[in-house]
Order: sequence, then structure tokens, then C-alpha cells
Amino acid sequence: MSDDFTAPQTPDLIRHAEAFTEKYSPYDTPKPRRKVTVVTCMDARLDLFGLFGLEIGDAHLIRNAGGVVTDDVIRSLAISQRKLGTNEVLLVHHTDCGQLTYSDDELRDELLSETGYKPPWSPESFSDLEADLKQSMRRVLASPFLPNKQLVRGFIFEVETGKLREVEL
Repeated sequence: MSDDFTAPQTPDLIRHAEAFTEKYSPYDTPKPRRKVTVVTCMDARLDLFGLFGLEIGDAHLIRNAGGVVTDDVIRSLAISQRKLGTNEVLLVHHTDCGQLTYSDDELRDELLSETGYKPPWSPESFSDLEADLKQSMRRVLASPFLPNKQLVRGFIFEVETGKLREVEL
């Protein structure tokens, strides 16, 4: 665990949320206008709205550590497609990802040592960015729960340059 401590940020975020209500305009439906779901990393450097020219209401955005397609991502994609009308999936991994900096066993051992428990989930770290993106693409394509798999594409976003590079299976 980190010894670094900064002042809590939640109070500032709450104040912003209170001011936000003055300019808030609700979007009328949970169904995305563009019928697209983007699965990507939770990395704070990734601006999906800027990158893809999105606005609120355009797409479903699913984020987790590494942008890895897990069972929970499949769950969200199934709901997005079956109940909310999406029919395209963009998978976006990125360079300089934190998931490249450790191994699953390393994190599991750390958690076991500190807590006395092994996590019931896989950290899903990876050492090859492109190979992991392809694995995530294969997981989407193999899922029996997703009816719309014709438009599944994978990309690597270069955080150093802002470029987006397509990866094909």
C-alpha cells in the first residue's frame, strides 16, 4: 500500500456535482445514439469523448483495469446489445498500461500477504499488449450471450502520440 497521502478529493467532486445541476440537461434514453459500446482501460489519460468525437448519449463506455474482456464485461455487453440496442464493439487497449507492469501471481501474493486472502478474481495482467487485445477480441467473438459480433474491432491507443492503431485478428 502506498505511503503517499493527499487531501481527499471527494469534497471537491461533490461541490462540482452540486453546481452541475444548474447546467444539467437529461438525455432522454439509455439507448446510445450511435449504437456502439467501447470497452477500454480505466486509465485517467484516456479521453474517449475527445478521441472518438463522442457526446453524452452517443455510446456505452465500459472501463476496467486494462480494458480486458472479463465475465463482467460480457455481462455489460449482453445487456447493452440485448436490452439497449447496441450492435458495434470497439475494444481499446493503450500503451504504457499499468497492467503491463506486474504479473497476476505477484499481485495475488501481495494481496494474500497483506490480507490473508487470495482474491477470487484474476487480475488479468499482461506482458504483450497486442496479444491481450486479440484475446479480448476472441472472448467477445466466442461469447454465446452476444448476438451482435459482426462489428467487433480492436485498437491500441498510443498515449505518447494520441494515435489510434487498429489490430486485426
